[in-house]
Amino acid sequence: MKRILILSASAGAGHLRAAQAIESELALLPEPPQVIHKDALAFTNLAFKTVYADAYIEMVNTLPGLLGLLYDYADQPWKDEKRRLTIDRLNTRALTRLLYETRPDHVICTHFLPAEIISNLICRGKLKTGLSIVVTDMDIHSMWLCRHYSNYFVALEETREHLKMLGFAPNKVHVTGIPIDPVFSERKDKFEMRQKYGLESDKPTIYMSSGGFGVGKSEEILASLSQMQTPAQVIAMCGRNQALKARLENMRTELESRGNLKIVPVGYSTKVDEYMAASDLVLGKPGGLTTSEALAKGLAFVIVNPIPGQEERNADHLLERGIAIRCNNLPALAYKVDSLLGDEKRLATMQENAALSSSAGAASKIVETVLADDGSQNHLQSNHRCSKLPRKPLKWKPVSDLIQMNNPDNFLSSAS
Repeated sequence: MKRILILSASAGAGHLRAAQAIESELALLPEPPQVIHKDALAFTNLAFKTVYADAYIEMVNTLPGLLGLLYDYADQPWKDEKRRLTIDRLNTRALTRLLYETRPDHVICTHFLPAEIISNLICRGKLKTGLSIVVTDMDIHSMWLCRHYSNYFVALEETREHLKMLGFAPNKVHVTGIPIDPVFSERKDKFEMRQKYGLESDKPTIYMSSGGFGVGKSEEILASLSQMQTPAQVIAMCGRNQALKARLENMRTELESRGNLKIVPVGYSTKVDEYMAASDLVLGKPGGLTTSEALAKGLAFVIVNPIPGQEERNADHLLERGIAIRCNNLPALAYKVDSLLGDEKRLATMQENAALSSSAGAASKIVETVLADDGSQNHLQSNHRCSKLPRKPLKWKPVSDLIQMNNPDNFLSSAS
């Protein structure tokens, strides 16, 4: 039975959600392979994990401009590759041990950190496995570039062309879209969902996204929306940020007293698809996963405060396809949303464009491609020279010492 290891990273919620979507799709197979999903950052030291996860969220909230500058500075193919890889290898030794001990037949990475580590191990003859890399934004940043890989899965044909021009094998780059949970493909009645969550059936409904960690200027956005002339209701998603949810609950009464806006703060939820099904448009940050989920539900997008870098680029693609409008000045937000809701034809066109751009079946396509790949044909990007391969075949520990083959729960028991 094929053993598949899925590696994500808890640096932003999107990488985790993409991995969970693939995991869910694999579980739907009549004869699912042995699958385990791990957060790669759990196999690093505390300081390194803090920089990757906590520091990233802190920068999103307090220094987004600096984050954007760093993003652009680093977006040069193979820039500082050796230095970065040296740092990563020093801090991910536990991840390397995990790979050596478990011997997965194929690894699917939804974050560039584990992908780079595995690519290097393959390159140096230390590991034999298939490697599939799932890019979780519409564009691809240079941090995602790996020398050895079996497959790349990207969101757009433009991204595939980008990789092709960098020397990547076109037949190894698959345009699937960003994987989202299969539940987003299920059709659910808008008015039934509004009734289920205590929403008014006849009011335009706005799904306000702040990402899985509840980042951004949610209070300021709601204060601006409270000036709308059109009666509307806002599903204010707070993710795992309980403090944000409490603040929105506290300011809710005052904002609703201004007249036309109903506010429903929502904490962490596994029913995002149902809240989106109840909505007419998404307002907020165009993260890769949120954007893909919204497209699957045929929702127009009002872009506010995108994170400089990847979300700015996602925003460009949404605007280019006629799916979104953008508000750069919060005092004008109520006016822009009023104008969009007041133009039914324009809103309907944007929603239609969203549905046409959806790639709700991405996870299924990724799974199909991975299962058809025996992992024996990892492609070497360009003419990169790997370290000299060992003269003798690698000697692995017996699988029976580490894995009970008939018990997927024990697939990674020695490293969990």
